[in-house]
Amino acid sequence: MILPLLLAAAAVAQVPDIPPHLQQYPSTPMPVAVLQGLDKITARIYTFEAPVDQTIGFGTLKVTVKACRKRPPEYPPESTAYLEIVEQRPEQQPNALFQGWMFASSPGLNPLEHAVYDVWLIDCRTSAGGASGGKQ
Repeated sequence: MILPLLLAAAAVAQVPDIPPHLQQYPSTPMPVAVLQGLDKITARIYTFEAPVDQTIGFGTLKVTVKACRKRPPEYPPESTAYLEIVEQRPEQQPNALFQGWMFASSPGLNPLEHAVYDVWLIDCRTSAGGASGGKQ
């Protein structure tokens, strides 16, 4: 009886814990991630907002933010987001490209590696188009 419950719980996608080096300071969950993407073909940079648990399209990429956290202003600045990025080309199966934590202060630490697109985290916000600091 317990085994089916454990299997069902394991099937639910879970966000891994925040990396240990970020746990020394408190952080607040935020509902919106601010991302930037570079289209290497056109050399254009786009800034877009992605609400947590919603999928946003960027070219052939589908970006889903699973968590976005930000430190309070009295601590060293840092925004972190757990992203899942899948490439979906027409008439092809989706190709998972990235799954993990990105850090606004270190975009090169854990980047998306793709021939056409770069995506990195800029900030976490309390609302779309809104301010990034403070409490909800």
